[in-house]
Amino acid sequence: MSVPEKAGSKATVVAGKATPRGRFPHIKRAGDFLYVSGTSSRRPDNSFVGVEVDALGVTKLDIRAQTRAVLENIRDILVSAGAGLADLVETQVFLVNMNDFGGFNEVWAEFFDYDGPTRTTVAVHQLPHPHLVIEIKAVAYQPLHP
Repeated sequence: MSVPEKAGSKATVVAGKATPRGRFPHIKRAGDFLYVSGTSSRRPDNSFVGVEVDALGVTKLDIRAQTRAVLENIRDILVSAGAGLADLVETQVFLVNMNDFGGFNEVWAEFFDYDGPTRTTVAVHQLPHPHLVIEIKAVAYQPLHP
């Protein structure tokens, strides 16, 4: 679903991905740059990857599974605009708990090396759902006319 465009700008809500929890696009092109909104491990059915709740209501949140799902969601969003993870130039990572930094870093290294995007990682008090432990926003460079 495209949003009304300005010259050189196009905002898109990507079909098949979880609907944004507000009035904003998954991705917006501005010239040769693609801006990906904060992305979580949420599935299209509003469930979350990396969340287990047992019969007693005890919740286990898995930073590795959530990180992998977030990066896969970002990849899918970029593909919808003709780009990929290799086109990322900058990311901002929000962790609810810095004790998850090690597990997050392990999964990050499955996707990127030193030639990957720049990255800033910060701790935040909370994210839009109590089952979320990570969110990532990103910027990619993908020229309209290579």
